[in-house]
Amino acid sequence: MERSEIIQKYRQQPEVDVLIIGAGINGIGTFRDLALQGVSVLMIDRSDLCAGASAASTRLAHGGLRYLENGEFRLVRESLIERNRLLKNAPHAVRPIPFTVPIYSRFSGILNAPLKFLGLLKRPSERGAIVIKIGLTLYDWFTRKMRMTPTHRMLSRDEALKKHPGINPKIIGAGVYYDALMPYTERIGVEVTLDAEASSNDAHALTYVSVVDANGDTVQLRDEVSDESFEVKPRIVVNAAGAWIDFVNRRMKHDTRMIGGTKGSHIIVDHPELLKLLGGHVLYFENKDGRLLVVLPLEDRVMIGTSDIRIDDPDQAVATDEEIDYFLTSLAIALPDVQVKREQIVYHYSGVRPLPNSDADFAGMISRDHSIQVIEPDDTLRFPIYSLVGGKWTTFRAFSEEVTDKVLKTLGRTRKTTTENLPIGGGKDYPREASERESWIKRVASETGVSPERLEILFDRYGTRAQAIAAFIASGDDQPLRGAPDYSRREIMFVAANEKVVHLDDVILRRSLLGMLGKVDGEVLAQLGEAVGAALNWTEAQIQQEIERAATILQEKHGVPAERLARHGARV
Repeated sequence: MERSEIIQKYRQQPEVDVLIIGAGINGIGTFRDLALQGVSVLMIDRSDLCAGASAASTRLAHGGLRYLENGEFRLVRESLIERNRLLKNAPHAVRPIPFTVPIYSRFSGILNAPLKFLGLLKRPSERGAIVIKIGLTLYDWFTRKMRMTPTHRMLSRDEALKKHPGINPKIIGAGVYYDALMPYTERIGVEVTLDAEASSNDAHALTYVSVVDANGDTVQLRDEVSDESFEVKPRIVVNAAGAWIDFVNRRMKHDTRMIGGTKGSHIIVDHPELLKLLGGHVLYFENKDGRLLVVLPLEDRVMIGTSDIRIDDPDQAVATDEEIDYFLTSLAIALPDVQVKREQIVYHYSGVRPLPNSDADFAGMISRDHSIQVIEPDDTLRFPIYSLVGGKWTTFRAFSEEVTDKVLKTLGRTRKTTTENLPIGGGKDYPREASERESWIKRVASETGVSPERLEILFDRYGTRAQAIAAFIASGDDQPLRGAPDYSRREIMFVAANEKVVHLDDVILRRSLLGMLGKVDGEVLAQLGEAVGAALNWTEAQIQQEIERAATILQEKHGVPAERLARHGARV
């Protein structure tokens, strides 16, 4: 159904079993699970799919090695199991990647866990070889029955320096283990949403719709595009607004203090020397303040992050000069001979983790576990509100299952199916072996006329959904984008028409990596505006308005220089 048709549907029939507020990955996962159980469900977000904290992650599916010293064994085990399920269910979007952990001592950090248990540890101390070895052994043990990645190994100093020649020579060795890279995290959220809607005629997702008020059995909503209001009457509200949970609850007349979020920022740099030095590994190391940082390869760029700073208003989250200085200074600890200049930064971003309210002195020690906080019906509101606090990208499916089970119990229904082994989007019918992949490419190339080389790119990006995109590309005149030739006009048109795109920045920032990888200049911006406009029937005035909106966001939120965006004539 089209966006306007969905809104009209609820104007005519406002009753719905569940209203989900917030289309981050936890809301999206719950949306899919409820849809599969036959529950009528509407999911809304005041912005785009996965536009908040879900867009600001480090793009890793991981167990959380450092959570072990906090004694969070259940969380790490769950995270590793869910990481493996993502590798199985979304192989086009989640891929194993090795991590290298530099080690500078043998015995440091042994008392971290017991001191934390006794409440005497304010911030962790340096982790030495013994602590890292124990952690990596536990990592392997937790997934012994569902092995999806190689087991860890410990490197001598000489082996580590040979693998990464620029690493700090003060090391005594290094640990190597595997987690998983999710370069297109937002696309996973989009595909889960599309899968949900395809599974049920009673499941609908609306972006750019906000909560205005709530009273009795009714929640008043506003379409941010048309500025028109409509109402829904849910039996249950799931507040999945992440860092904005308390703000949403206040809109619904409940003054809560559930969230104590922390800001995490990242920078993306164009640095071929650093990319080569990584050798396909993620470098995972700790700063002098105890905060752990990662340096990871992201296509032809390098990502560096992340910070962990308390923040009151998530709308104000942006990477600051101080954070950028912190990253550049910290990098010298692990790679003393590598210099990253500010002009090599092509993009930065920041988001707020929806962590539980906590008085912990060190933000990094606040649990990343998830919970459901319930506000029972009262005289003001006749429906319960389930607020989803905490959580991490990797565990979204498990958290969603927990929420769905609670909703089903309240509704008096039983679970029909599980999502444990359910493929996501382009992970359906995915050819896993090299020979199967080659056959798939040849077959689709023969059917569509799209070259095998182009199909390889589309397959890596979209998995088996590349077949539908290739067919669309072949059905009209297509050209690569000048300045971003890995993308083409009709590819962008397909995405815009079929993936709930409302604004141009949805495509630039969340349906592709064009923005994040610093591939957008004024010429690319104009081409994208034309392609998306053609798919969504925008007027020339609308196209220009969207170009200006996207340029403003890229400048103010992500540090892209105005002169780069205006270089080829785009009016900014």
